[in-house]
Amino acid sequence: MLHVPGDVREAIAFYGRAFGATPAWSTPPAEDMVAQLRIEGAEFWLHPASDAIGNPAPKQTGGTAVRLMLIVDDPDALFDQAVSAGAVVRSPMQDRDYGWRDGSIVDIYGHRWEIGKPL
Repeated sequence: MLHVPGDVREAIAFYGRAFGATPAWSTPPAEDMVAQLRIEGAEFWLHPASDAIGNPAPKQTGGTAVRLMLIVDDPDALFDQAVSAGAVVRSPMQDRDYGWRDGSIVDIYGHRWEIGKPL
């Protein structure tokens, strides 16, 4: 579950622009809205960040201890799409000597994503 500051509906819109994520399920819109999204069959959840219940967003803690890996058919296109939506490049998309093509970005909420596929 990714903790995002502010309105979860805004995060749903961002992940739609960045990764083509589509909503799969959500609670009714409210301050504590929870949503499930899909990216090319991979599912993840969004929840409002909250210090009160121990769910801070990465930018509230100064970083994240988690990297999410998206394995997709066209990692270059998805990488470029995420950057166009506001994600910041950590590592450019490239062929790696360990047999993968991948790159790394940080989304607007501070979550780290690796996007790639085996060569």
